[in-house]
Amino acid sequence: MLKQSKHKIRSETTMMALILNTALADERIRAVIMNGSRVNPNVLPDRFQDYDVIYIVTDLASFLADPTWIDRFGERMILQLPDLMGAEAPREDGGFTYLMQFMDGNRIDLTLIPVTHTGKMQNDSLSVLLLDKDQRFDPFPPPSEDSYLPTPPTPKDFADCCNEFWWVSPYVAKALKREEILYARHLLDTVLRQELMRMLTWWFGIKTSFQHNPGKMGKHFKDMLSAEHWEQLLSTYSPAEINPTWGALFRMADLFREMGCEVAQNLGYSYPEEDDNRVRCYLKEIQTGTN
Repeated sequence: MLKQSKHKIRSETTMMALILNTALADERIRAVIMNGSRVNPNVLPDRFQDYDVIYIVTDLASFLADPTWIDRFGERMILQLPDLMGAEAPREDGGFTYLMQFMDGNRIDLTLIPVTHTGKMQNDSLSVLLLDKDQRFDPFPPPSEDSYLPTPPTPKDFADCCNEFWWVSPYVAKALKREEILYARHLLDTVLRQELMRMLTWWFGIKTSFQHNPGKMGKHFKDMLSAEHWEQLLSTYSPAEINPTWGALFRMADLFREMGCEVAQNLGYSYPEEDDNRVRCYLKEIQTGTN
């Protein structure tokens, strides 16, 4: 039986003091930047927010040589070092990240970036400069969601999205007919859903003049979708069974078509009606067994 954690969560004041005092006491740390939801004026604070922190450092190798140096931040539940996972190419900014989930419920995502690579840091409009020992940085503008706003698709972006959605749809139908539910769900919940979410993001952008952030995984879609369309979107997350997945596929196709036509009309693009109609007929034929 799992034991419930009895660690009292440390306050934001305590965590911020820990993050800053660590930097102040270590000559190798020259600047501290915080980004993410904790500096976003549009986010309602809660206890589940991470502390997304960047330390600008003079000697990255010395930190990496001592795996225990992060123990000062608290008792960890689990640690992930994404830069040591997989076989990805070295980061352009030369950085190294520690993802630390603590036993008290707090989490710090801490990235160390060498001072020599600050010019290669990715611009993030949700950033606040907390400490700059050497006045290395110009003053930061007030944090905003500018880096996270959707952008209008090019004609090719739109055409590729539509093509991928309708091209992969028959694969889902064939898998369902063969009762290969895992393959069908994989395609539905990855490829098709990704294209549907792209289309919904563009639709959201049009509705908000591309001036509002749709949120992680479309968190704010509900704010703009009608109640009917919201329920339609939720209904595409059906149980992993053959018949419910057929229903999810067709509801996803209906929603994609409706949003795609609206996006095309607003941007002056052409929605591929013929591809849509031909593929939709084929899906029905596979479902009913007439093909």
